[in-house]
Amino acid sequence: MSRTASAGRSGFADHFSRDPASYAAFRPRYPAELFSFIAGLPAGRALAWDVGTGSGQAAAMLAAHFGRVAASDASMAQLRVRTRAPGVHYLAEQAESSALAAGRVDLVTVAQAYHWLDHQGFHAEVDRVVAPGGALAVWCYGKLEATPEIEGALAAFYDGTVGSYWPAERVHVERAYRHFEIPIDEVPAPRISIEAHLTLAQLLGYVGSWSAVGRFIAANGFNPVLELSQTLGSLWGDPDSTQRMSWPISLRAGRWQGAGGRGQ
Repeated sequence: MSRTASAGRSGFADHFSRDPASYAAFRPRYPAELFSFIAGLPAGRALAWDVGTGSGQAAAMLAAHFGRVAASDASMAQLRVRTRAPGVHYLAEQAESSALAAGRVDLVTVAQAYHWLDHQGFHAEVDRVVAPGGALAVWCYGKLEATPEIEGALAAFYDGTVGSYWPAERVHVERAYRHFEIPIDEVPAPRISIEAHLTLAQLLGYVGSWSAVGRFIAANGFNPVLELSQTLGSLWGDPDSTQRMSWPISLRAGRWQGAGGRGQ
């Protein structure tokens, strides 16, 4: 989940370390079927590398399918709240320069973080570490789907209240990663969504983890989610009741072909 942030080639710009515990607690959980699908792509299952791992949600789920998982992120704040799981080893480093041995990684994953990376540098690093028959899977999830009333309130907040505070890279998520040229032998991805039933507090916690909210608070000195809570509260009813939420996942995945176009 979203998390390693590279400011192009010039350095690291961390948008997610102001409240890493909330990020880990409130970000939606990926479905098991996503990992069952991507685990079937590489020729081997000895080692997976989860790039921009954040609190390690994806890494922990990969561990059910691979002998070892290396999970890297440049944010030490995120890694301090990492998900501990057998076989998962965390690394504090940027995606474009890892400590992994050459030619050993069977699957590279980037969950909700590919838009932050220096793609040329990252692809070169994948070239270096990927094993023969290795694969790459990158994905992001879009705006949540709920009742029309809740979606409308969230859209007004997303586009209006905090709209000007989104980092420029957010547009890549809105375009569902379809415009990126990724050097893989891409396979058709199944339709997969994150599904959850959230209380009002849980939804507000998720919204509060948005990078745009953090930038709004830094610029204005107050939390805009407080006003949103009143709007949503009038639509929700019992705040302890749950509402169904869904986030469609856009997945780009396949065997690695190499940054120079070579097959593996």
